[in-house]
Amino acid sequence: MEKRKKRAMVLRRRKFQGVLNILSFNRHFYIYGLVALLVIILIKVYFSIPDFAFWIIIVAFLYGLVMPLIVSAYVYDFSDYYSLRWLNQFNLKDKENQKIININAGFDETSFLIKEEFPQSELTVLDFYNPASHTEAAIIRARKVSLVYPNTSKISTNHIPHQDNSADLIFMLSAVHEIRSNDEKILFLKECHRICKPEGKVIMVEHLRDTANFLAFSIGFTHFFSRKVWEKSFKKAGFSSFKERKFTPFMSIFITTP
Repeated sequence: MEKRKKRAMVLRRRKFQGVLNILSFNRHFYIYGLVALLVIILIKVYFSIPDFAFWIIIVAFLYGLVMPLIVSAYVYDFSDYYSLRWLNQFNLKDKENQKIININAGFDETSFLIKEEFPQSELTVLDFYNPASHTEAAIIRARKVSLVYPNTSKISTNHIPHQDNSADLIFMLSAVHEIRSNDEKILFLKECHRICKPEGKVIMVEHLRDTANFLAFSIGFTHFFSRKVWEKSFKKAGFSSFKERKFTPFMSIFITTP
């Protein structure tokens, strides 16, 4: 009964759950931003700052605080990201009884949804979160509220405890950018290559370090990696194909095959 309740909670997302998550997990940034904004206003009151420069600074700060929330609401609350309808374009449901692996970085909002999408398949959930290296406050807060899919296994990024050529589909949805080291990313992707069947697919969804995400998140876009970095990493890991499809201007779906 408790498992069914948790599953229902995930499948029925609250209104604006995505943007509320962003606010909650990254609240330290917003607190710092508001404090800085208050300091600028106080400086304007007690010291002489040209009006033009003052309003440029105010608008820039407000843009940096508000625009990420607007984009997050668009991507996570008003698009089809969590409905998984975007999977239809890849014809992934032609087979039943597939072996599917979903890999996360300590915050899992998709495993119950994937199981709902592929009810006849075997789903294994893996979590590569490492508190020694993944120390960002946002991840720590996210883990406190994340629902854990039954039998989720902890793994390290350099070893996935599955047999060679054993997975039909490997999902990595907004997770792998948490692996900050390029060498570590390649080792991790080599493991994904090893366990993926020759006819299988690895599906990764990520924001990119590009113009659209710079306009959305300003300096925060440096938390993501460019398309070129991802392509090089997948090729060095041994993948033979690397295709990108845009999901909104701010997110990319990467489909790779061994």
